[in-house]
Amino acid sequence: MPRTVEEAQSLLGAVAALSTAPLATIAQRLRDAVDPYLGSSALVIFTEDCTGRPQKKAGDEAIISRVSIAELDHIRAALSESGASPGGAWQGDAVLGGEERAVLALSSPSNALLVFTDPQHRPDPVEHAAAERMLGYLWALAAERIREKVADAPPSYLIESRAASAERVRVTAELVDRHSTTLETLLAALRSPALTDDAARKSAIDVAAKALVGLRTLSDRTTELVEEPVATAFQRLREDLKPLTHFSGIDVQFIEPPLNGRALPGEVAHAARAIVRGLVLAMVDQGGVSRIRTQWDCDGENLLVNVRDDGPGELSKAAPNMARLGQRVEALNGRMSVDVMSGWGADVAVSLPLDPPAGPLADVSGWKLAERELEVLQLLAAGQRNRAIAAKLHISENTVKFHLRNIYRKVGASSRTEAIAMAHSSGLR
Repeated sequence: MPRTVEEAQSLLGAVAALSTAPLATIAQRLRDAVDPYLGSSALVIFTEDCTGRPQKKAGDEAIISRVSIAELDHIRAALSESGASPGGAWQGDAVLGGEERAVLALSSPSNALLVFTDPQHRPDPVEHAAAERMLGYLWALAAERIREKVADAPPSYLIESRAASAERVRVTAELVDRHSTTLETLLAALRSPALTDDAARKSAIDVAAKALVGLRTLSDRTTELVEEPVATAFQRLREDLKPLTHFSGIDVQFIEPPLNGRALPGEVAHAARAIVRGLVLAMVDQGGVSRIRTQWDCDGENLLVNVRDDGPGELSKAAPNMARLGQRVEALNGRMSVDVMSGWGADVAVSLPLDPPAGPLADVSGWKLAERELEVLQLLAAGQRNRAIAAKLHISENTVKFHLRNIYRKVGASSRTEAIAMAHSSGLR
C-alpha cells in the first residue's frame, strides 16, 4: 500500500504506536493509524472483555459522548445477520449517539466490535480494496492488543476497572429505579377505570410498557457486562485450556463449580482464568507432570481456586512467573498459597474476594491536576452536576465543561462515569 519511503515510515510508526498503546488511548491510536485509508467522524471500539471500559472512543465529542451499549448491540446484531465472518465488515445506516448515521462495522475473532461513523472510502476501486485490507490488518492488531492487555492486566488496571464497573452499575440502577417508578405510576393512572377513552388508554399503556421493558433490558445488559455466572466463567477456562489438553499429553481435569454460585465480577472472572492459565503453564514447565487438576468453588464472598499437579514438587512461589501471578492475586485483594512436597507435586490455593476492597487505593498526584481541576473532580466525585459545581466554585458551566475535558484527558477517562469511578478508587468522595 505505501508507495514512498515516507509513507512506509508513517505506516510503521502508526503500527508501532498501536502495538504499544495503553487501553486508555488505543481508540485514538487506531483512528490515527487508519486515517490515511478511511476517514470518519468518530470511531468506537466495543469489547465485553474490558468490563470496566467496554467502550473505547475517539472523534466527534457530540457522537462519542452519547453512544450507548444498546446501540452497539444493534449494530453487532446487524453485522451478525449479514453473515460476515470474524474480521468481516458490514456497512449501512444505524442509530449511534442518538441519531441515525452511516456506519461501517468490523468484527474480530476476539468478539470485539469496531464502528466508524460517516465512513469516507478512497474513490479509486483499486486503492479502495487495498485500503480495506490495511484497515482489516490494523483492526486485527488493535483487537489483539486489547485482548492481550486484558489477559495480562496489571494491578492498576484491575483496580481501576473494578471501580468503573461498580460505578456504572450504581448509576444504571439509579436510572432504572427512577424511571421505573415514573412509568409504573403512569401505568397505574392509565389503567384506572376513571378514564373513558379506551383506545387512548390502551395505546398509552402499550408505550409505557415497552419503555419499562427497555429500561429493564438496559439494566440486565449492563449487569451482563460486569458480571459472569461462575459456571460460564469456568466453561470459558476449559475452552482456553483445550489446546494444552489436546497437544501436551497432560491430563487436565476440571472440577465444576456449583451451578448456583454467585455471579463473578468481570474482573475477577478474567483474572481467575489468567491465574489458572499461568499456574498450569508454570506446572508444565517443571517437567514430569502427567496430570493437573483445577477446581473452582464460591463461598458467596470469595472465588476459591485450587490447582494441583502430580509433578516433582519443585514449584516455587518466588519464581518470576509465580511472583507475577501473586501480584495479580494481590491486585484483587486476594490470597495465594503454594504447598509443595518433593516427589508428590504442588498444590496452589487462591482466594479472590468478589467485592472490591474499601478505602482509598491510590494517590491522585500522578494525574498532575491543577488546583481548580482537583476541586472540580472532588465535587464531581461527590455526585454534583455541572450547574451545582459552577455555583459552588463561582464559575460558569462552560468553564466547568472546560475543566472536565482537561480532567478526562489527564486521568485517561472517556466519560463522566469513568472519571467518577477513578476518583472513587483514589479515595476522593
